[in-house]
Amino acid sequence: MLLGGSGVLVSLLSAARPTLRRLTFCGCRLIMASGGCEAPNREGRDSGCPEEPQKQQLRGGAKPYGEQQPPAREKEQAPVPALAPTSGGRKKRRGRIGERFVPPPKKRRAGVSFSDQHFAETNYYFEGGLRKVRPYYFDFQTYCKGRWVGRSLLHVYSTEFRAHPLSYYEAAAKAGRLRLNEQPVRDLGVILKDNDFLRNTVHRHEPPVTAEPIRLLAEDDEVVVVDKPSSMPVHPCGRFRHNTVIFILGKDHQLKELHPLHRLDRLTSGVLMFAKTAAVSERIHEQVRDRQLEKEYVCRVEGEFPAEEVTCKEPILVVSYKVGLCRVDPRGKPCETVFQRLSYNGHSSVVRCQPLTGRTHQIRVHLQFLGHPIVNDPIYNTAAWGPARGRGGHVPKTDDELLRDLLEEHRAKQSLDVLDLFEGDLPPGLKPTSDQFFKQDLKEPTITTGDPEEPNREAPLDLDTTEPARGETAGSQLKNKEMDPLCEECRLVRQDPLPQELVMYLHALRYKGPGFEYSSPMPAWAQDDWKED
Repeated sequence: MLLGGSGVLVSLLSAARPTLRRLTFCGCRLIMASGGCEAPNREGRDSGCPEEPQKQQLRGGAKPYGEQQPPAREKEQAPVPALAPTSGGRKKRRGRIGERFVPPPKKRRAGVSFSDQHFAETNYYFEGGLRKVRPYYFDFQTYCKGRWVGRSLLHVYSTEFRAHPLSYYEAAAKAGRLRLNEQPVRDLGVILKDNDFLRNTVHRHEPPVTAEPIRLLAEDDEVVVVDKPSSMPVHPCGRFRHNTVIFILGKDHQLKELHPLHRLDRLTSGVLMFAKTAAVSERIHEQVRDRQLEKEYVCRVEGEFPAEEVTCKEPILVVSYKVGLCRVDPRGKPCETVFQRLSYNGHSSVVRCQPLTGRTHQIRVHLQFLGHPIVNDPIYNTAAWGPARGRGGHVPKTDDELLRDLLEEHRAKQSLDVLDLFEGDLPPGLKPTSDQFFKQDLKEPTITTGDPEEPNREAPLDLDTTEPARGETAGSQLKNKEMDPLCEECRLVRQDPLPQELVMYLHALRYKGPGFEYSSPMPAWAQDDWKED
């Protein structure tokens, strides 16, 4: 009886073993979802330079683009897929029959640098005092954000990715340039899941920057200090990638794995520091938090600035994070700047500025409040602020009206690049209404030949809709990398800015901390013998 009973028991256990395995795996999944086991690290994904979806609602109706963040973990536990054995003895997770399989997220290599592959995307040249980047194809990559789960791809592109009209994404899907989990996606109605990986191949045009070189002020085992030209961003952002300080230092000076210690606005020139190691970066950031560092700027402002030292302690409120628009407001954060006039030429003054706090656009906003805005400040010295131009904090407009008028002023002057904005960032009333290029028959896209003898004749474009091979982008198959049939920018004729139009008269002159002090020469516009145009 005992033997017989044991045999029956063994048989029952053998039959129940698959069920126990599934229950055990399901239990592990539930524990991981509740935090009992370590979940996969999503901090290390290599998203390249992701296409920036909306980060914060712009006042006035426009929505900005913000940096991609890893999606939140799924709130509801999905059905557990079956496990299939692989040749290596490991088990691979597969979806149910007919269900779209979502691969696990990839890990990103740690570091703050870029590879030779990134540098080889395109090249640059100098023309008319400008540094220009040749148009190139680039993959925007991102994992599905938590708020996108359960939404269609069509909804995400129409509400989050506003750099192009929706008709562009429909054409891009037809051309095989949109990928979901590395597979071409033709149907924008597909519903997104957690961990979905999106890739969008686009044709990029970077705005030109000044041809003035980046001068190395100092370099040792710990830091690299440069004199940043105006008009050049510190790191890739918005439409800038190759025309950035980080990219140029890596490609032209082989200075890689750099950690920015502080940031200068794109239009601000002067002393910029990078740490070579994470340890040095943390040490200097600790000094910044303890206010052990001193910064000194120089600028040229309108009118005769007072001869005596002036201290401004007006609080500053951010009106729009996307534009970086700020104003003096009692609801703002406390800040303090000390000003001292250095010279006056009868029209404008050179002023030394010492910010004791680090608010956004602090120097520029305080100078505007004092009635002496920077001579060529594209934000705080414009007609959008009203007759007083913000002097004494007097602005006869709401925040929404101020932002809209500023955007309209730059849109009319075709200078949205100065604000690092796209046309798609504008409120509905300011957006261009023409969308004829993408509303035409996509089966035979056309473009004007440009022949002066036949200005109205149109020729068919070679729109390749074949599936790219793995590891290739949809753009890599097109022969001419500088012209793209889907790119609106390729059809626009823009007048190049003058080099002097890319310079704002604000310069970081000195950066001092415990055991170090770095300074740059006075810019030409701050010299006593400088003459205004």
